[in-house]
Amino acid sequence: MRVPGASRTRRTVNPLVCVTVTAPTMAELRVRRDEAAATADLVELRLDSVSDPDPAGALAGRHTPVIVTCRPDWEGGEFHGSEEERRRILVEAIEGGAEYVDIEWRSQLGDLVSQRKGKGVVLSMHDFAGVPDDLADRARAMRATGAEVIKLAVRACRLSDCVSLLDLSARLRLDGRLVALAMGERGLASRVLAGRFGSAWTYAGGLRDIGQATLAALVGEYRFRAVGDATEVYGLVGSPVGHSVSPAMHNAAFQAAELDAVYLPLDAADADDFIAFARAFGLKGASVTIPFKVPLYQRVDEVTAVAERVGAINTVRRVDGRWLGANTDVTGFLLPLKERHVPLDGSRVAILGAGGSARAVAIALAHSGASVSVHARNEAQAAEVAAIAGGRVGAWPPDADTWDLLVNCTPIGMHPAIDRTPVPRERLTGQLVYDLVYNPPATRLLREATDAGCHTIGGLDMLVAQAHEQFQWWTGMRPRAGVMRAAAEKRLSEFLRHETNVV
Repeated sequence: MRVPGASRTRRTVNPLVCVTVTAPTMAELRVRRDEAAATADLVELRLDSVSDPDPAGALAGRHTPVIVTCRPDWEGGEFHGSEEERRRILVEAIEGGAEYVDIEWRSQLGDLVSQRKGKGVVLSMHDFAGVPDDLADRARAMRATGAEVIKLAVRACRLSDCVSLLDLSARLRLDGRLVALAMGERGLASRVLAGRFGSAWTYAGGLRDIGQATLAALVGEYRFRAVGDATEVYGLVGSPVGHSVSPAMHNAAFQAAELDAVYLPLDAADADDFIAFARAFGLKGASVTIPFKVPLYQRVDEVTAVAERVGAINTVRRVDGRWLGANTDVTGFLLPLKERHVPLDGSRVAILGAGGSARAVAIALAHSGASVSVHARNEAQAAEVAAIAGGRVGAWPPDADTWDLLVNCTPIGMHPAIDRTPVPRERLTGQLVYDLVYNPPATRLLREATDAGCHTIGGLDMLVAQAHEQFQWWTGMRPRAGVMRAAAEKRLSEFLRHETNVV
């Protein structure tokens, strides 16, 4: 990427875990409060979510410190009453001994801050549109109120918005008195790496629309309590990446190998956005997926011989400030075929798609002696892929009886568009269909291929195989056998169960 890649020096704190609890009634809120208290250091009681807010009832019998919040609708909450009603709720919480109350900076309740001389007050500001230009001025004004903790929550429209927040928190020098959060999927780093932002705590919970990770994910998958100054940061750069099981796989492998490292999903707006994030956080390595396999190939300082032949990368790592690119898709694609003793020499293979994955598959098949045809809506791109494999361009979609092995390298059929398929059932006349899509595990293409009498291979087989290669390239170690596969299957089952419940 031709950038220095050095991480900024940070003095970090050891942030707590605060679980946000919402419920339709006070009875349910208390149940969820006690469930969260088993793991959390703090519990945020969102009284704006209940139909019958009762501060005394919320505080009674608690075993963990709490933050009482009654967020008004004009600040993204669910409280629709008057400010007087809200004042009464918060005053009752203060008088009832709540460890903290959350008061909005824009509210008319600033006198509560001065009355308490800031003690136990979280003064909060939320911007759901992005990062305001005057965020630093707002933060200084909030700090001047004397509030014990100031909370800055902004919407991350780009990964690099986390960098803006990181820089600001370093300038404010408020370690332990600040909570800095970037909301949305692109703000996850501010939650997992909260210590690097100087945050007193991070929030977990079920508010997915603002990017909260669940308590299980934060503490379990991302091992939040073990993340510190020396923790190496890796990730998956692509867009979208919310469906990916790669974070679950790599984090499980890091834990099994007892490595101080964490792997994050990084939904980048563009290549420059990722590069800015990587530099600021001292990223050690990353998996690369759609649509960045070719753009980042063009930006790294050096690539392996295989990646150069493919003209695309799926992996980067930083060594002495230089970015190196590799492609483990070639090995990852071939391994499931070898394990099933699929003969490739002389076989007719139809590749669907002309992106980075298709290029890797084409190289792998050409080296194996297969006769390759490339099928894509963009004939010019298909011709480029066909050329690197000594193959030809075919019709889109492939005709019946023209292939022995069909490989889907497109995202067609991937969640959420699971009812789509790149090839009509009547054209599935070959011997084997290999779909690189892994979410869902059984795509429509694979189901119809099975019905048509074809053998099938799902994308999870390739995903795990190429991830093994990535892990070894980054760390010099082979991941423990079965760890990545088990983590991927568990994450997929959780994902599918959640989607079923939502439907």
